[in-house]
Amino acid sequence: MTTSPWSSADAASLSGAAGAPDTLDLLSLGRRVRHLRKARAMTLDDLGRKVGSVGSQLSLIENGKREPKLGMLQKLAAALGVSIDELLGAEPPTRRAALEIELERAQRGPLYESLGLPRVRISARLPMEALESLVGLQTELERRLNEQVATPEEARRANAELRGVMRRRNNYFPEIEAEAQKLLGAVGYSAGPMSEHLIADLARHLGFSLHHVGDLPHSTRSVTDLKNSRIYLTQSQHADHDPRSVLLQALGHYVLQHRTPENYGEFLRQRVATNYFAAALLLPEKPAVEYLRRAKAAREIAVEDIRDTFAVSYETAAHRFTNLATEHLEILTHFQKTHKSGIIYKAYENDGVTFPQDHTGAIEGQPSCRRWTSRVVFDVQDRFSAYNQYTDTPSGTYWCTARTERGPSGEFSLSVGVPYSQVKWFRGRDTDIREKSFCPDESCCRRPPSSLAKEWAGNAWPSARAHSHLLAAMPPGAFPGVDETEVYSFLAAHSG
Repeated sequence: MTTSPWSSADAASLSGAAGAPDTLDLLSLGRRVRHLRKARAMTLDDLGRKVGSVGSQLSLIENGKREPKLGMLQKLAAALGVSIDELLGAEPPTRRAALEIELERAQRGPLYESLGLPRVRISARLPMEALESLVGLQTELERRLNEQVATPEEARRANAELRGVMRRRNNYFPEIEAEAQKLLGAVGYSAGPMSEHLIADLARHLGFSLHHVGDLPHSTRSVTDLKNSRIYLTQSQHADHDPRSVLLQALGHYVLQHRTPENYGEFLRQRVATNYFAAALLLPEKPAVEYLRRAKAAREIAVEDIRDTFAVSYETAAHRFTNLATEHLEILTHFQKTHKSGIIYKAYENDGVTFPQDHTGAIEGQPSCRRWTSRVVFDVQDRFSAYNQYTDTPSGTYWCTARTERGPSGEFSLSVGVPYSQVKWFRGRDTDIREKSFCPDESCCRRPPSSLAKEWAGNAWPSARAHSHLLAAMPPGAFPGVDETEVYSFLAAHSG
């Protein structure tokens, strides 16, 4: 068995604990460079001559908009007469610098963006009193919003933090890949889709017997009896999930040595890890990467081909592509699962696409832009072929491919996209369909067109469908939504 695939820095991020930053704090570094430069009565051009650069480039560094390479850091430290450690010091050099950093971070954050306010130019001309006031207002607004945060919002915040960890790691976890490869070797996997028979062999290899029952607790997809090394699965032929994935996820908790989660963030982390574990077995890394490299060389990458080759669902194929695309193919990408109502259920990106988000950074529950592929695909008549579209956005042009699938919760779209510069590797790049999105600007699609508003504003009174789940608190317990009494009674009835 293996240890947790999450690093201590990841765990600190997810739990809210303080930890070493994953990347250089560009704002703090920039303010420190500016402070040291001015303390030595140097202009940007003066410093540029000393380090072999130009003032405009150094200005980007001082404003936290460019990360300097190690060589430039060494030159800056020498020119300013300090050590590298002093240059990278954690504490801002002055109270004003600290306020400037805090205000700049606030203005770059999702809360400030959601308010639609103009950006304040932070310069030496901005009075100290104004800085204090702006930072104080931002802090108080965030405090009041956090006071109103209900339990579902806490879950959304945990999900946003988890997505940050996934983005930093390009959604690739080598520890889980290695464990999956070891198990595949133990049961003699060679190539092709993973059969249910081979997965049953894997369960036996790990010491578990499988039991299909008709009375599985309604709040569960499987139940593992660790005392007697049994895994209980439903015997229904109409399960909502691939039975192979359900069994592999159950085994994943055991293989990855999961313990009872202490908070919702840990619960989410475990769920992502077991989903990854199942996908790493259903689409093993080595054959999947070999297949993707051939497809890339032929400029014919297509999610539906991955699905068909490994006999998995489209959603599993799309998720697995995000695991391997950046690590092995050097392709940045994003994924989105969107309900027909327009609400985003799942999302991941490391390609800079700007998903809608609330002040906590949460994407789930936000409406997707009406002009994005994930929304337009619902109006496409041809449901047999993949729908491909280019979308111009404020953060760049993206090409996306999407399909729709119907499940117990309704119809969803599943879309995978890449920046325009990387579309050359994908089938469907020759589409002539192009949309333009201005989101998060509300004039894009959040507000009705002026002609419709002029005619109907004040003359319409819709009766809204009640989404009671949006008002409910997160289910209690270590495993949200699971009735532990029902589970324990089930195990007691079946263990005799």
